[in-house]
Amino acid sequence: MNTPQRPTLPPRAIVLAAGRGERMRPLTDTTPKPLLPVFGRPLIEWHLLALAAGGVREVVINTAWLEERFPEVLGDGSRFGLSIRWSHEGRDFGGALETGGGIATVQDWLCEDGREAFWVVSGDIWAPEFRFAPEAVARFVDSGHDAHLWVVPNPPYHPGGDFDHEGGRATYANLALMRPSVCAGLPKGRRAALGRLLIDGVAAGRISLETWPGRWENVGTPAQLAALQGDSAPAA
Repeated sequence: MNTPQRPTLPPRAIVLAAGRGERMRPLTDTTPKPLLPVFGRPLIEWHLLALAAGGVREVVINTAWLEERFPEVLGDGSRFGLSIRWSHEGRDFGGALETGGGIATVQDWLCEDGREAFWVVSGDIWAPEFRFAPEAVARFVDSGHDAHLWVVPNPPYHPGGDFDHEGGRATYANLALMRPSVCAGLPKGRRAALGRLLIDGVAAGRISLETWPGRWENVGTPAQLAALQGDSAPAA
């Protein structure tokens, strides 16, 4: 007799939004960087809508700087087709926990009920054509890798890149699928960087890379934001 398979639950996601956005000052003195508008929509909303379109139904957003503004703007997530959970690092831990600490603190929830993978995206990048596709999740789970990272050609502000890839160097696009093994050794509620874990994982073959060929911007300064707004808007 065949044993019935447990239904596959949709993956959850974390949207990283706790940073101060120093290079974006003075705009970020009063508005968190992920809430700055691009083509009439806060940066973070582009991700929330894309996550919902990819079948994600629950996300956690970590916050620190001006963190009270996020619920005011985004509400409970229902208008995006999502349920939003908050990890208020400023209130609960006295400040931002960095990427590794932020993920580790909510990882039990991200992997609850046997979920094998979760999406990770930074709230202050812009990649309007990126799809949080269910088939990408299925391929990743079958691969056995600890994480799968999307990378882009090195931008001018980061010419050295992060990883060796396809005969050259590439920069992490802040878009990823991960398993709990990536941050398993990091303590909850404490500051911890993620970069070295990713670099070591790629070097050891535990983390895979994929080039993202679509439009992508790490909107770092007011001048970059203005230049982006001067480009043509993406198709609705």
